[in-house]
Amino acid sequence: MFGQGKAVRNLDADEVARGMRQNRILLVDVREPNETALEGFPGAALVPLSAFDPARIPDPEGKEVVFACRSGRRSVTASQAAQAAGLPYDAHLAGGILAWKAAGHPTES
Repeated sequence: MFGQGKAVRNLDADEVARGMRQNRILLVDVREPNETALEGFPGAALVPLSAFDPARIPDPEGKEVVFACRSGRRSVTASQAAQAAGLPYDAHLAGGILAWKAAGHPTES
């Protein structure tokens, strides 16, 4: 599909939450609008994978870009696609919003 074979780093929910609090991480949620309308990551940018265009990722302004989805599968695909487009975005939230909630982090609807 996209640029397969690119390495993607796994970050856990606590690492991502800490990075967001410290303004070091821009979280990019690649789930679909029907999913994010029900429950989302506070402060995340939305760039659905179904129409994924790396150019639609907001300027991270020096922050690390980290992709997220429901379980961690689509976020790997998004990271590989961004890397294939020449962007240095090689991190994702392992386990997605399921791991985020399991770790006790808040969501918004």
